[in-house]
Amino acid sequence: MKLNYFKSKLFQKYTWSYLFMLLVPLALLSVFIYNSAVRNLRSEIEQSHLNQLTQAKTIVDSHVQQLSDIASRVAYDDQLARYRVHDPYYSLEAINALKNYKATSPIIGEMFLYFHGDERIYSTAGMTSLDVFHDHYHFLNWDGPALVEELNSTKFPVIHSTEMLNQNGTIQQSVLAYLVPITPNNPNPHGTLMYLIPKTEMTRLIDTILGNYEGSSYIFDNHGRVMASKNNQDQPLQGSDLQQLVALSTGIHSIELGGVSHSVVSVKSDTNGWEYVTLMPSSQFLDSVMHLRSLMALLLAVLTVVGTLAALILARRQLHPILDLVKFADSKSKPGVLEAKPRKAGNELDRIRTALQEYSSRADLQEPYARNHFLLMLLKYGNARSLMPELLNSLEINLNKAHYFAMVIGRDEAAKSRLNSHDWQEMIGRLAKAEIPEYSACLYSVELPKPRQIALIVGFDKLESMSGPDQFRRIVHRIHDNLLEQFRIDPAIGVGTYYNDPDQLNQSFIEACSAFESRMFTGHGSITYFEKLSHVAGETSWVPKNELLKLSQSLKQGSYEVAAQTIGESMKVLQNPELSVEMKRCISFDILNTILRTGMEMEIRDWTYEIPSSDAFNSLQELERHFLSLASRICELALHNERKEEHSLMDRIIAYIDSNYMDHSLSLEAISCKYSISVSHFSRSFKDQMGINFVQYIWQKRMMAVMNDLTSTNDPLKDIIQRVGYLDTPNFIRKFKKETGLTPGQYRKLYSQVESSEPAVSESVDVG
Repeated sequence: MKLNYFKSKLFQKYTWSYLFMLLVPLALLSVFIYNSAVRNLRSEIEQSHLNQLTQAKTIVDSHVQQLSDIASRVAYDDQLARYRVHDPYYSLEAINALKNYKATSPIIGEMFLYFHGDERIYSTAGMTSLDVFHDHYHFLNWDGPALVEELNSTKFPVIHSTEMLNQNGTIQQSVLAYLVPITPNNPNPHGTLMYLIPKTEMTRLIDTILGNYEGSSYIFDNHGRVMASKNNQDQPLQGSDLQQLVALSTGIHSIELGGVSHSVVSVKSDTNGWEYVTLMPSSQFLDSVMHLRSLMALLLAVLTVVGTLAALILARRQLHPILDLVKFADSKSKPGVLEAKPRKAGNELDRIRTALQEYSSRADLQEPYARNHFLLMLLKYGNARSLMPELLNSLEINLNKAHYFAMVIGRDEAAKSRLNSHDWQEMIGRLAKAEIPEYSACLYSVELPKPRQIALIVGFDKLESMSGPDQFRRIVHRIHDNLLEQFRIDPAIGVGTYYNDPDQLNQSFIEACSAFESRMFTGHGSITYFEKLSHVAGETSWVPKNELLKLSQSLKQGSYEVAAQTIGESMKVLQNPELSVEMKRCISFDILNTILRTGMEMEIRDWTYEIPSSDAFNSLQELERHFLSLASRICELALHNERKEEHSLMDRIIAYIDSNYMDHSLSLEAISCKYSISVSHFSRSFKDQMGINFVQYIWQKRMMAVMNDLTSTNDPLKDIIQRVGYLDTPNFIRKFKKETGLTPGQYRKLYSQVESSEPAVSESVDVG
């Protein structure tokens, strides 16, 4: 079945994360590029308008200057002298001369020549009296007398913006009336030359230069009056807005006109003070970049599609190993008894986190037992150097000291009365990992299978201020004094020899066990050193007494390695050339008797055929080989009997638990005390044989009993729970629902095989 990734919340989360990482920078980059492009394009357009408007200003100024030049030439043209103009013979030449001057400027609509005090006025159409002129030309807000007055009084060039009206008074044309005195720059001019310039010519001239400019354009004179304009605005500009335009300096500006942001280009003429202005609403610039905006939108859409595909691919690749971990976690998880439905977390990481928390809880629960088991194997078999450093670090065991030895600590019945099981476990916990800084020593406690015995692994670095043996004894006495001070007991302690290698801890442990069993020589509550056992009064053997005790103890422990080494050390005594043959045979019988006596004490049978014959005593090598073979056989049988006895004991314990699991007082400590084994040894052995720990086993037995009673009886839930040995009813209900997904009441309704005669449990109790 193919996995549907889109149903995974984690896959969706990764996909959105990648999309966010991609699209946010992409959107910001697109906005930045778009705005930058718009600004650059707008700047280019405005700069182009400025250059074009400057060109238009130059051309208009040149045309206006040309009008002044025409006036100067007219003033000195003999054909247009007053007497010749008035002469009927030369008047036609004067009219033709005016036509020629008019033709030199494209902006002149008509031009008039007037001499001060004259009743006539001349134009390219001919001579006309003032009355006829007034009848033909009508100007808005500029009547005939005012016009004649200005024609007679003008001493400086002046321009008027006005409207030409037709006979019925409607506007016919907007024009500029440009009056230039002749002779120009003369304080006493004798006439006036008036040009009529259509405003459309001015705006056409500007439009020709600006090209397809879609904005508005204005020409202001040096008094701020509008000379010509082309307004493309929806609403014409008011007076205040026009004054705002007049006040601008040459350049590009961004101002608000009528509440709308505009881009304005202004140029002022240095010749006549006129101002040329173009303006366009800023929003119209977006129309100029529509193709850019469309391109950016298309590019963004393409990148979004590609980014989405990339996000899906990356999210899937990232999710794949996580799904493998989820499958592994699900395969290793242990569902509750008859669990109705699997427990699901929010997403895959939550499920992995939950599994890790469960594993961590199990590891934390089993770590003390695993640590104790590891140290116990170290005491039995040694080989500390072959262990992986990772394993030692995980169990927080450090074997980097220079010297190591083992101790066995026990309490007798008298001490037991003063030290209960809880205090004994507390003592073991305090000694689990302790230090004696003044002697550079550290120690680890190991709970032995026997219920009233523990072992200590002690490591220390030699101090320069004292000898090794002295430091060794002081460490032992400090441990004894601390036990006496903190727990008020005087335990029996057996101490093995200290070695320079932790691989020899098994030998030190055998020696400590031998010293502990030989404590009868020193009395109750004493410290017995293995090295001092050879000095016990009455010892006559050439093989030291402690070596024989060590041999016996190694056989009992099933430690063939230590037994073989001890036999080798004992056989060295027989290599003494000063001993007679008879004495060597006696010493050999002493070693053999130690081996045979130990086997008999262990109730090992069917091995007498392996006892060496008298012929074996003719060669020390052959004798040692027989001793080693006999020791190997005894160690093998000892380990076999130990395993057999342990399985038999565990079978009896499990049978006892199956019969008494409803007893609320049933516990690890109670069973350990009943069968005379240590708590840690019992817990470890139970887990090895059953596959689950003691607490889980009891819980499952009680759960099965409750389920059976729920479906086969109508007994109240509280009575059922208490009957199986669980006193905390609300806590049981919570655990029951966590295991099955149902409350006990719901479970009874769903699976009950009998009709309920009364409510199974009240709402106040049956809560999940």
